[in-house]
Amino acid sequence: MATTRSALTESDIRTLLKGATPDERAAAARKLCGAIERAPMSDEDRTLAAEILRVMAADAAELVRRALVDTLKASPVVPRDVALKLARDVESICLPMLAFSPAFTDEDLAEIVRLGGPVRQLAIAKRPVLSRTVTDALAEHGGERAVSSACGNDRAEFTESALQKVIDRFEQSERVLAAIAYRSVLPLSVTERLITLVSDQLRDHLITRHAISPERAMEIAMGTAERAAVDLVDQAGRAADMKGFAAHLRAENKLTASLLLRALAHGHMTFFEWGVAELAGVPHHRTWLMIHDAGPLGLRAIYERAGLPARLFPAFRAAVDAFHALEFDGGVRDRERFQERMLQRFLTQPQAATREDVDYLLERMNRSRPASRDVAETA
Repeated sequence: MATTRSALTESDIRTLLKGATPDERAAAARKLCGAIERAPMSDEDRTLAAEILRVMAADAAELVRRALVDTLKASPVVPRDVALKLARDVESICLPMLAFSPAFTDEDLAEIVRLGGPVRQLAIAKRPVLSRTVTDALAEHGGERAVSSACGNDRAEFTESALQKVIDRFEQSERVLAAIAYRSVLPLSVTERLITLVSDQLRDHLITRHAISPERAMEIAMGTAERAAVDLVDQAGRAADMKGFAAHLRAENKLTASLLLRALAHGHMTFFEWGVAELAGVPHHRTWLMIHDAGPLGLRAIYERAGLPARLFPAFRAAVDAFHALEFDGGVRDRERFQERMLQRFLTQPQAATREDVDYLLERMNRSRPASRDVAETA
């Protein structure tokens, strides 16, 4: 024990025990803690050091206890019983320990989450790594700030059930839902549920970043309202398997004339082609020829075979003609500008669509205009 005795002098220990003022004892505590942190120790040395730390943790002066925490908050030399004592201390003492100390077990941290209140919960949530035991406790008992902090840390390990519990508790919290959405890995059930709750920006991130198909996103977002579904047609345009996408919608009785018309009027010709092919039972390449290259009767023939309503044919004819009259220009926001022009051209056709569809398409066009103007102003 020669090394430790040389570092932890009798004078320092005496000052720690009997120093006349808190400042004197705090200075001795800092010196002793620094020596304990730096010195290589045998088992006997560690026993002595642990006793010294217990004396510090029991000192009535906050200055002394803070000296211990400031020096050894992230050190493995602090005994578990000392760490637990400090975890019950005032916030200036307990929070650094809860945020960094390796002395706590996962069960200790989970218990503090359950009983310690929002400030201590947040300190624990900010630890660099959190186990499932701790995140389970946070999901069940944590406040909004603590839960969002933990969810935003990819080194905090959450079970699927814990994330579902978080959503149950914080369904109205944009902060918490965003923290979950931006995790690098999410269970499919969590992703699907989030899509029904988050903003368009986060929904787009979920579809792009996580393992969910655009068609599933459309299905989830629509519920029973087709209007909500068609707002995801832009994401549907990314579908690698457009044939499967159309088949899925048909199986769910969602490949409707109104959905096809709204998508087509917004410029999604590929989706329209595959949708008609699916309804008509005709291969895509033949459907494509009838829509685009078979003269004025081709579209009507494939349209009737698909079983689409006769009253809407003029609207589809106008949409296809408008599509053929336009082309992408290759510039910035090419697709957005094309879609706006497509909508303008389509909506100027006589008898283009039902009143409901026209109102919807006008709303979509108005929503796209600010972005287009912004681009024009910055060009």
